[in-house]
Parts: sequence; C-alpha cells; structure tokens
Amino acid sequence: MNNNVINIIPTPIGNLEDITFRAVEILKKSDYILCEDTRVSKKLLIKYNIDVPLVSFHAFNEHKTVKKHINKILDGKIVSLITDAGTPSISDPGFLIVRESIKNNIEINCLPGATALIPAIVNSGLSSDRFVFEGFLPSKKGRNKRIKNLVEEKRSIVIYESPKRILRLLNDLISFFGEHRNASISRELSKIYQENIRGTLKELYDKFENKNVKGEFVIVIDGKKK
Repeated sequence: MNNNVINIIPTPIGNLEDITFRAVEILKKSDYILCEDTRVSKKLLIKYNIDVPLVSFHAFNEHKTVKKHINKILDGKIVSLITDAGTPSISDPGFLIVRESIKNNIEINCLPGATALIPAIVNSGLSSDRFVFEGFLPSKKGRNKRIKNLVEEKRSIVIYESPKRILRLLNDLISFFGEHRNASISRELSKIYQENIRGTLKELYDKFENKNVKGEFVIVIDGKKK
C-alpha cells in the first residue's frame, strides 16, 4: 500500500454534528490541515478538540502552494484537506491537489460525507434517480449559453447560488425555461432556519422577490417532460 496519502475530508454544511467519527480521528492524526478560511474551520476543530495546525488553501493561492504541499506529503507528512462546508472539490477547492497527487503517485483517501446537493434533490420531490449537477453558473461570460444548453435536459438539474444572486438566477431561468417549469429551492440545509420551497419558477421568484435572505441556495429544476 502507498504510504503517501492525502485525506479529503467532507465537513458539515451547517450543523457541526454532521461529521463522521472517522473524519474526526483522521483530522486529529494529521500533521496539518488545509482549509479555505482558518476562522471558519477553527470552530469545527475547537468543537472536537482537534489540536492540529490549519493552513489556508483556497482558490486564490492553491496554484502557488500546491507543489509545496505535495512535497510535504512525499516527505511523509499526514495532510488532510477540508473546506468551509461540504466535500472538497465539489464547487470548492480540491480538484487541483487531487490531480497533482495522482501525478505523484499519492493515494487519495476521500471520505464519504456532507454535501448540499443530495439532501436538496431528495427534499425537492422531483425525480432523483437521474440528475445533472451544474454547481455555480458563470456570473458573466458563457452564462446564457450554459442555461440554454439545459433547456432540453430531461433529467433534474441541480444548481448552486448565493443569496445576492438568487433573483437574477430565477429570472434567467424563467427566460429560458418558462414560468411554469417546476422547481425547488433549499436554503440553510441542516441549520435552524432550513427551508425547502417548491413550486413553479415564477412562484419561487415571487416568494423571494421582496425577501432579504441569507445562506447558500440549492435550486433543483424539473427536467423537460415529453
């Protein structure tokens, strides 16, 4: 078995108790932990008495620092990667270091765990046996083309969005899919103020039009029917 390993550890998307025993044990045994925001990840480490150094690893520095961390792993260091919430590399940093690890014959130990898209599609009541995951759509270049390419999609479609842009997204979806396409919005999953709202795209737009909302959004759109 390869002794050089990087641990990819999913972290809770809201409720800090949604982490596995194995994840906590691996984090405790790590020499250091790569994370997006040390201030966010520190809360998780404090809750589970994990006394391990945190090192920033995010979209703005991963290309500059990935080689250094690869060399640390090759030197025998136990390195784990987490993000602020959810599974690394799913709309979060992670892909780059996984790719470079594979190139350097480093084993990838990715634990199962929290991600927002699965509970959102189950809660939606829409078809969940087959679906496509689009993550965050481009904010500018290529945005309309991406949406247009989804209009004929027969599987359910899952998209992530921020609260500041949710109305824009719903308006864009209405423009391409029409007002009457069924959809669901999940917000603040696993937290106290969790919401799952279902209806047509127009009904969802009306619901959020005059609301000041917080939290990350997951929108599930019904696939095109025959």
